[in-house]
Amino acid sequence: MDTRTTLHIVDRSTRTRGELARMVFDLGHHAEVYADIAELVERPPRDGILLLRDEPTYFGLHDVIRSLADHDVGLPVLAMDTSPETGRVVDAIKAGALDYLSLPIDANYLSRVLDNIAAEAEAYAAARQRMIEARSRISTLSNREREVLDWLSRGSSNKAIARELAISPRTVEIHRANMMTKLGANHPADAVRLQLEAGLG
Repeated sequence: MDTRTTLHIVDRSTRTRGELARMVFDLGHHAEVYADIAELVERPPRDGILLLRDEPTYFGLHDVIRSLADHDVGLPVLAMDTSPETGRVVDAIKAGALDYLSLPIDANYLSRVLDNIAAEAEAYAAARQRMIEARSRISTLSNREREVLDWLSRGSSNKAIARELAISPRTVEIHRANMMTKLGANHPADAVRLQLEAGLG
């Protein structure tokens, strides 16, 4: 990897954090270390790659990645642990991790991994940022406006939405207009796209 990357290392082991940080610096990159996710989200990083210790008895990666999004952290994730079982590797990838590294990590192997995921990490970060921004916009909607968006995303007309919500079509129009304004959507398709990007559709 030609560019300098920041790796945010999250591991409860002081020794592991130190060893990985030295390795990252030796490879010409930058490292930030955290004992846990709570410490990381105190000052959420905006760029780089997260290197997270997968400890099912402490936190599951699926919950961690979802929590990161809730704290506006949309960075790509590399999971790691000592001799992970195949099932845990599969679960981590399904949760959104780009790769799973087995500890101890060889420096040359880590360098190759960073090279291999460079483009994917950039695309992942962009997609996660779109998701976070979409969720932020949708969170401004009232419950009724959110219901209108939900039915709109299913292709329902104003009349159909009115029937489902037991309100008048005119009231649906008002909620729909307010919803579009809050989302900054110029067309219903824009609102539906935001819901899909938020992963809420």
